[in-house]
Amino acid sequence: MQNNNPIGLFDSGIGGTSIWKEIHQLLPGESTIYLADSKNAPYGQKSKDEIIALSQKNTEYLLERNAKLIVVACNTATTNAIKELRARYDVPFIGIEPAIKPAALHSNTQKIGILATKGTLSSELFNKAVETHQNTTIIEQVGHGLVQLIENGDIDSPEMSGLLQTYLTPMIQANIDYLVLGCSHYPYLIPQIRKILPAHIKIIDSGEAVARQTKNVLIEKVGLRHGDYPEIVFYTNAEPKVLNDILDNQYKVIYDDF
Repeated sequence: MQNNNPIGLFDSGIGGTSIWKEIHQLLPGESTIYLADSKNAPYGQKSKDEIIALSQKNTEYLLERNAKLIVVACNTATTNAIKELRARYDVPFIGIEPAIKPAALHSNTQKIGILATKGTLSSELFNKAVETHQNTTIIEQVGHGLVQLIENGDIDSPEMSGLLQTYLTPMIQANIDYLVLGCSHYPYLIPQIRKILPAHIKIIDSGEAVARQTKNVLIEKVGLRHGDYPEIVFYTNAEPKVLNDILDNQYKVIYDDF
């Protein structure tokens, strides 16, 4: 099955590029359109209705550009809006959820930490996932301020180090052996987090699993792209510099006030 239309991705900002990188690495021949809704970041502090409305707006923007499949590259949007998106639009959606299951299955201490946004941790989908792992103690921490610092390009700032120290220290003291990153922005903090965590604590994010699922759905339902020279485009409704920096200035970044 062949389908040369692009894969669409959206996030509340630049964080979902961590998911895009995994998909592009696994499927380098696919065209992609990435939507960074940085003007409205962070989604984690918004109401469920606001998150659904923004997710619908982003979906329609991508569908207007012929997206054949949409990756909701945002934990908060997935956990709050993907059910409504699937009911409303006739296109496959791939969501991103915190990787609680592999962490809980492999934990030796039966204690895992999760760093995520308020919107993800308070969602019905997340709480259902937690309920299925009642033998594991899950230490939840809202990452207040982290997304905004990343969106501002302040990943290596003293303020970021201070926040991470504050958020991670109680988890270390509680004897976790896995830290789940429950926001697509957070993989960009792994070098900072590694400096704080003891070496035995493993860090898990969802990027690789989302890429594999995207490939499976393309093969089974949508169709892969055939041909050379895939088109890779990034749209943002905020200052393009931070997005360009994250992408090492290698790709086309277009400003659009959507």
